[in-house]
Amino acid sequence: MKSLRTLSPAGLLVLALLVAGFSGGAASGQDSTGRPSGWDRLKSLTPGEEIRVVMSTFNSYQGEFESLSEGGIMLRQTAGEQTLERTDVLRVLAKGKSHRARNAKIGAFVGAGAGLGIGLIPYHVQRNCTEGPAFNCGYPPNPHLLEALTPLGALAGAVIGAVVPTGRWHEVYRAH
Repeated sequence: MKSLRTLSPAGLLVLALLVAGFSGGAASGQDSTGRPSGWDRLKSLTPGEEIRVVMSTFNSYQGEFESLSEGGIMLRQTAGEQTLERTDVLRVLAKGKSHRARNAKIGAFVGAGAGLGIGLIPYHVQRNCTEGPAFNCGYPPNPHLLEALTPLGALAGAVIGAVVPTGRWHEVYRAH
């Protein structure tokens, strides 16, 4: 590895640009993607949004975001409003939006497609039937099977899609 004394002027310029690029975000209160960093990221919270605050004592407070100041964060709990000092806050997490209805719709379409596909198997087997008792050749497929499997698959898919957990917690702030 070269020392700073042996770097060419172009190498020193590249090194200086790299250092300036990495330190510029911290000085401006932004991370490398241009988003606010640190305490300023909490300004993205909206009043009424569900949050969880982890304190330096590892106590955790959960409630609805009320307001933010340079000195702390205020949240509303069932017991009343609580102001938590900024110096004691380790992490703030926000709950994501639930997508149960969307997942149920997707599950219904996927389930209906699977039910339809399974219901069509006997038609495929009948068309490609070779002689023998194991293939049940000569008997037409039951059309009621196809009519039943498609909505049953849609129902099963909708139920599975609705119970898939969504709206997980994501970190908004972490003390350094």
